[in-house]
Amino acid sequence: MTESANLQAVELEPPEPGLTPDEVVARARALIPEIREQQDEAERIGTHVAALDRKFEDAGFYRILQPRRFGGYEFDLPTFWKVTLAIATGDPGTGWGVNLGAHHALVLAAFFPEEGQREVWSPAGNYHGPHRAPPTGLAEPVDGGYVVTGTWDYCSGAPHSTHVMVNAMRGGTDGRDARGAPAALVAVIPTGEVTIVDDWGGGATLGMNSSGSNTVRVDHVFVPEHRTTAWDWTRWTEPAPGAALHGNPMYCGRIYALYHGGLVVPVIGAARAALEEYGQIITTKNTYMPPQVPRYTHPDHQRPYGYALALTDSAEGLLLHVAELIMEYSQRWVDGGEPFSREDDARLFGMLQQSGQLAARAIDVIWAAASSSAAKHGQRIQRYYRDVSMYHGHIAAQYLNIATEVTRVHFGLPDTLF
Repeated sequence: MTESANLQAVELEPPEPGLTPDEVVARARALIPEIREQQDEAERIGTHVAALDRKFEDAGFYRILQPRRFGGYEFDLPTFWKVTLAIATGDPGTGWGVNLGAHHALVLAAFFPEEGQREVWSPAGNYHGPHRAPPTGLAEPVDGGYVVTGTWDYCSGAPHSTHVMVNAMRGGTDGRDARGAPAALVAVIPTGEVTIVDDWGGGATLGMNSSGSNTVRVDHVFVPEHRTTAWDWTRWTEPAPGAALHGNPMYCGRIYALYHGGLVVPVIGAARAALEEYGQIITTKNTYMPPQVPRYTHPDHQRPYGYALALTDSAEGLLLHVAELIMEYSQRWVDGGEPFSREDDARLFGMLQQSGQLAARAIDVIWAAASSSAAKHGQRIQRYYRDVSMYHGHIAAQYLNIATEVTRVHFGLPDTLF
């Protein structure tokens, strides 16, 4: 039997073969109070607490997008975003770290060689970790693979990760792509072989202190060829090999919208959580001016609550609609119909940016209406406002820049979108 055939024959059972999407979503929603209670400690240490992460793992959250043949549940993107939205409603930073760690199971399944996937997911079927796309490292070719060295910042989800996925420039004379430009590769490295720098949390940034977005340093680590792949994911004109390998169109390899959804989910979670806090304020406090009445009965507080609720509902509806479209376009492409094009994915990216803007606007409305007491240290609305400010400054949230790139793709002009 060949090595490839032997790998094909081996199957890993998921921990709960009968688990359903509805059940895993219900588990996430049930954990919201516990996730919320650890917010202060998570901000202090820079990531959610270890006991909570064990519950995430036991609940199956890290296996939602993982192929079933490698021990995952292989549900779908709508289920995954519903779960991480619940986590983010408990704490946006925790949701950010979990989402950006767990959704990389999908790209591992889509693009990496079967042997590499088998190695990463064996023997327990456990994989989650960040992917840092800027190629700030060097991969020197050696027999059987590469020696990787480099430093990558903002590796969200790193503290609880099993592996890290990093981009590095190929060394040597053959390190050029078909256009003659320096070629990058993606390497998957076990967390035990890297250094996670203690540079996150404790107020190191304005917000998202609990997201575990630490710097990762790699010092001359050998990575076998089968745990690497070319960083050409955005240029594929056919479905990625994982769609055929796993028999699931979800692994067709389109990543723009997938990756940006990981940033938008925590913003919507922050808006949901802020609405709860504001609802508590207006149902327990009276208006300042006489005649003093419960705030929720007064139009001055009804207007911002209703407006923020509509913005948040719209943001979530748009997010989940995009998730359904990703699944639909993927199925259509793999079935031999109209391709899931680069333009399609870029436009879905743009839709998700608008979802993020709607949720961020909801936070602004609540912040302005909640009174100055909400701005005090330790107040949850203040935390949510700080967390969302980090999305505003993220390079992928600059919607006017992306609008330019979408237009260039649409009219067939040279583009630089990722």
